[in-house]
Parts: sequence; C-alpha cells; structure tokens
Amino acid sequence: MPIKPFLDYLLLEKKYSSHTHKAYQANLLSFQTFLSESQIEEFGIEKVTYNEIRSWIVSLIKEGNSARTVNRKLSVLRSYYKFLVRNEIIEISPLKEHKALKMASKVPLPFSEQEVLNVLEGDFYPDNYLGVLQKTLLSLFYFTGIRRIELIELKCSNVNIDEGIIKVIGKRNKERLIPLLSQMKSQLLLLLKCQEEEQIHRTSDLFFVSPKGEKLTEAFVYQTVKKYFNKVTTKSKKSPHVLRHSFASHLLDQGAGINSIKELMGHSSIAATQHYTHGSIATIKSIYKKTHPREKKE
Repeated sequence: MPIKPFLDYLLLEKKYSSHTHKAYQANLLSFQTFLSESQIEEFGIEKVTYNEIRSWIVSLIKEGNSARTVNRKLSVLRSYYKFLVRNEIIEISPLKEHKALKMASKVPLPFSEQEVLNVLEGDFYPDNYLGVLQKTLLSLFYFTGIRRIELIELKCSNVNIDEGIIKVIGKRNKERLIPLLSQMKSQLLLLLKCQEEEQIHRTSDLFFVSPKGEKLTEAFVYQTVKKYFNKVTTKSKKSPHVLRHSFASHLLDQGAGINSIKELMGHSSIAATQHYTHGSIATIKSIYKKTHPREKKE
C-alpha cells in the first residue's frame, strides 16, 4: 500500500505541520494494518472497496472509538484516495459516496471567569522555575487562545515582548499575530528572569522549555492544566482545549465580535468559531435585547 508519496505530498506541497503529518501517517498505517490482518492488502490497493472500509469502521467502533474519531480517520483516508485518483493510480475512490457518521454535538463546558481567576492568582505554584513555567503556560492559553501544539512549538524569534506581539504558526503553517496584554508580558518576562537565575540552558530556539532545557511534551502541558484546574473546579473536562474554549467564550461574553475571535484563534472559517459560542447563547440574547433598535424602542 504506497503511502509514502502521499505523506511527502502533505509535507512538501501542502505544507502540513509535522504534528498533522504524523497523525495522517498513524491513521493510514492503522488502516494498512487492518487490511493486512484481514488478508485484504495482498490483492492490491485498487481492489479495496467500500465493503473493506466499512469493516474497518465497524472494528474501530467496537474498539470504543467515538464517531468524531472515526470520522477524522475516514477524512484522512478520503484525502489519500483523492490523491490516488488525481495521480491515476485508481479510477474511483471507494469513499466517493460515503457520508460521515452522525455525531452528537459535544461542546466542552468552559471554565467560568472566576475559576480561571482562581487558578491564575492562586498561591499553589512551586516557588521555582517549574512553578513559574506552569503559571505562564496557563496564562498564555487564557490570554491568547493559543492551541497546545502552537504553544509547544512557539519559537523565541516569534515572541516580541517589547512590542507585545507573538507570531503563531497554526494549522497548515498559517501565521497569525496575537497581541499580549501587559499582565501577560510581565509573566513572560518573569519566566525569562527565572530561566536566567536558575541557569536553564535551552537545547533549541523554542521559547518554552522544561527545567532541563528540553522541549515540552504534550502530556506535560495537558497535565499542567488538569492539575491546577482540579484545585478550583469539579468540571469533568479540564484540558488546554477547554481553556482555549474559555478564552473564546469569555471574549464573546464581553461583547467581542465573532470575526475578531475567529482571527485570534486561527480558524479558517466562521463555522469553526461558532462551535465555541454555543455556551454563551444567554449572553448573545442579552446583548441582542439591549442593542437591537426595535427592542430599545419598546
């Protein structure tokens, strides 16, 4: 099953990030393993039909994968088969007529403003570089709406504290500039000062590094959010994604325009941003009633 040309295409022509590239590779290898174990692969990729793909879908569901996860894997497979059609390796994609699985709409419940305040102003951080690092990560998530992988990959050269701007490289290498509020600038300066005092030596140009000077792992960042929000809330979902959702929801609550939020979050479409606004419908109604000219006249 020739997947390398497709993966090279994603990396070199589509300019996908290494994170996305690895995710695509993992999904394709998963499908390849399924075909091999089902003794289908030996007949060649052109013999794979929707029946085999449907069997894979069933196996994924039996393994406990959600509809969202299955659809994400199928999206990768669909892109792969489109690539094969364009390159005349196959004539028709076996997924041409397939529709995505229906999903229950699950919008993560954002943290309240008070919960975020309790975390950012809490006195429970270690009095060392690790503590300052953890608080800085939480602050940057909330003050900028940055994604976890964007935070991990943020380079020193893309952080301008004096100007109060960070340049973020998002999905598909799309760049965006995010302003830094004075409180966030102070926190970043404190982190740099602490790095110098504790003689933290970087092993790369990454802005955020561990106490050993190494690149942060996704697990470390996730556990940082979970650890400190466990101290202030009983909400079941505590993750960088929920904190990013909170950033968008709280901006909306304060009357920010959805297009401005879209730009800050690096979304390619307004539909993606609207996903984050469902939890603030009461606020939208309140603003609507206060500002609509017909409502104001009555």
